Amino acid sequence: MNISFFLLPKAEVAYLELESTMRQTLEKMEHHKYSAVPIIDRHGKYIGTITEGDLLWQIKNTHSFSLEMAEQIQLKDIKRRMKNMPVRIDSEMKGLLTLAISQNFIPVVDDHGIFIGIIRRREIIEYYANLVDKGNAS
Repeated sequence: MNISFFLLPKAEVAYLELESTMRQTLEKMEHHKYSAVPIIDRHGKYIGTITEGDLLWQIKNTHSFSLEMAEQIQLKDIKRRMKNMPVRIDSEMKGLLTLAISQNFIPVVDDHGIFIGIIRRREIIEYYANLVDKGNAS
């Protein structure tokens, strides 16, 4: 089955631009209650995912960290420790299960790498649970 049926479109997804500050990131994560958020560049291309852990490591490794400093640190300057792999919109569901094991969501891009949305782990698990219930698991 094509993944487009499960896509949560970009317009409904919290994401950040690479030039966003650490403070903006913290506030967006707090507001949406997310532990990870996709990052895009100024052209809309998917760059990666920032996690709470990345922010915590940045705080730990920044001498005399303060919220004022967080307004100066941009996402492009924060080391990301996880690499959330994106998939193309024409991918099939069977390829997502492996990614869902280690990612809360799967970023989805078009043929040019432009971020168009995500597929949440929950939808992937529900899809496979329904297959198991129907006896069609493969």
